[in-house]
Amino acid sequence: MLDVVFEDISDFSIDESAILNWYSEVSIQENKELGDITLIFCSDDYLLDVNRQHLDHDYYTDIITFDYSDFPVVSGDLFISVDRVKENAHDFKVSFEHELHRVIIHGFLHLCGYFDKTKEDELLMRSKENQALALIGFS
Repeated sequence: MLDVVFEDISDFSIDESAILNWYSEVSIQENKELGDITLIFCSDDYLLDVNRQHLDHDYYTDIITFDYSDFPVVSGDLFISVDRVKENAHDFKVSFEHELHRVIIHGFLHLCGYFDKTKEDELLMRSKENQALALIGFS
């Protein structure tokens, strides 16, 4: 199941059924089962508060993933800063939609067991992101 929540920002259009189908396809590729996923779209300030309160980090980020997975079922909450996504899209010279989908799959890949703390892990994560983005027409 997929839930979409907007915290302290205006709602925007997102195709929930397409995201759910995408997650289902990536789950199959990763030999996982899709559980409950909540996408929480918010502002930089909202996510900064989450970062401070729950992770003891004092910096902006585009996504924070709370993993509730119970192998092989993938479940969790993905907090996404729309402000940061917009800024990153500008910086990376891609559309907002492209960057939003990259972040949406990035968090999901964390739930699947991928990390990005080391250079090697980051390269694998980027490769997995690109594979998933290609499934929906982004290259």
